[in-house]
Amino acid sequence: MKKVAILTALEAARLIPDGATVATSGFVGCGHPEELTTALERRFQLEGSPRGLTLVYAAGQGDGKSRGLNHIAHKGLLRRVIGGHWNLAPGLGRLALEDEVEAYNFPQGVMSHLFRAIAAGNPGLVTHIGLDTFADPRHGGGKLNSRSTEDLVEVVRLGEREWLWYKAFPIGVALLRGTASDSYGNISLDDEVLTGEALSIAQAAKNSRGTVIVQVDRIVPDFSRDPKSIRIPGILVDAVVLGSKENHMQTFAEQFNPAYVEPGDICASGQPPALNGLRLWIARRAFAEIREGDIVNLGIGIPEGVAQVAATQGRLRSMVLTVEAGAIGGIPAGGLSFGASSHPMAIIDQPYMFDFYDGGGLDIAVLSMAECDRRGSVNVSRFAGRIAGAGGFTNISQTAKRVVFVGTFSAGGLDVRWEDGRLQIRAEGETRKFVRDVGHVTFSGPRATAQGRKILYVTERAVFRLTAGGLELIEVAPGIDLRRDILSQMDFTPSVAAELKPIPAWIFDPVTPSSE
Repeated sequence: MKKVAILTALEAARLIPDGATVATSGFVGCGHPEELTTALERRFQLEGSPRGLTLVYAAGQGDGKSRGLNHIAHKGLLRRVIGGHWNLAPGLGRLALEDEVEAYNFPQGVMSHLFRAIAAGNPGLVTHIGLDTFADPRHGGGKLNSRSTEDLVEVVRLGEREWLWYKAFPIGVALLRGTASDSYGNISLDDEVLTGEALSIAQAAKNSRGTVIVQVDRIVPDFSRDPKSIRIPGILVDAVVLGSKENHMQTFAEQFNPAYVEPGDICASGQPPALNGLRLWIARRAFAEIREGDIVNLGIGIPEGVAQVAATQGRLRSMVLTVEAGAIGGIPAGGLSFGASSHPMAIIDQPYMFDFYDGGGLDIAVLSMAECDRRGSVNVSRFAGRIAGAGGFTNISQTAKRVVFVGTFSAGGLDVRWEDGRLQIRAEGETRKFVRDVGHVTFSGPRATAQGRKILYVTERAVFRLTAGGLELIEVAPGIDLRRDILSQMDFTPSVAAELKPIPAWIFDPVTPSSE
């Protein structure tokens, strides 16, 4: 076998030619090759090249400030961006909003599967994911600005059904991350919290006659590891770069947490108690929808509180929590460690997780919502003048057997108190979340209705369900006035259940003031 080249990060960055299509691995603050993207930025700043790159990636990678894909968010460096999630790379979002790059957003699971299709030499990915959403060409085709004119997705008919065809394209350079390499470039991911789609990207680049560069933490002796631990074989790898300590943290929040890669009892892992306040109230009501033995996905934000509720109620073992990044079991981490899980039972490649999700394997998902409209459609991908992107939301919300969308009833200055057994709205939020029509359809209410799926929308003061006629109000918190606190704060009038029930009072205990 040929020995792999061991390069400095800047030497590796100089392997990227002008106009290349570059694919990166990572998930939020996990598994991103920070040493490589830092060097790519440095080379561009020093030499003015490479220029005109196309960046493609599945999960968002960044810290919302300067790390991750923010390193390469420079005018001239990029020509086009095709990504699954944008929110953690505001630099990319600014380029898109200012029409400085062609910009596309496709569901995260679609992107992870598309890498596999490219590797196999297929014409692309044919899937039901994204139908009737912003990714559907009849609703924008994933285009994010006026500069994005090429149609990268088409509607096709197969077997009397409509499908979306996401078109394949060659991958010129893969920037990946692992834990250890030998002299032949065989990569293991021992200390990584996920495997993601690293193998699929490497195969896609190699079969596109591209270059595969992997950042690692260490070089280990040849023939010293179990062959089953090798996740990217050396036949796919062209160069290896040793990452520095600061650029090879296990996540952007933690240098190394052994719980993310070791077995253990999740009920004895010392989880912190759930915080009090309106986010806890919402998480509790969502948790009430989870049944014994459910396979669950929890989104980021308020949904993270569901795991905390399960821990405080001793119910962690009654369900299996999963993360789209690949963790099965354990307790999902939050913040910039989202994507990891403490003491998972298994970690599989992200494309395989989305195979399971897309086929209907999830019993229930609890996901955040930014906007909801009269048809029950939800927007989390583009709102308030910024591009957030769909991430795995579209895959998960479109296929889980039951979905609970969660969020505060309004946003921006909301002040809610629970006193004397009654919920009191001290100050309403400045921004309404229940609008007549969402600005970006990340989840299609009409499609879910046609499929007969159970969809709930949970806020601190009201619970709605999806019906053939749109939203129906089914629960109201004690102390809430129907017209003043709910109907007058919505841009449309939902139907109201004949038997309007109170949200159970236990949801709001212990009594703790809370402001949004």
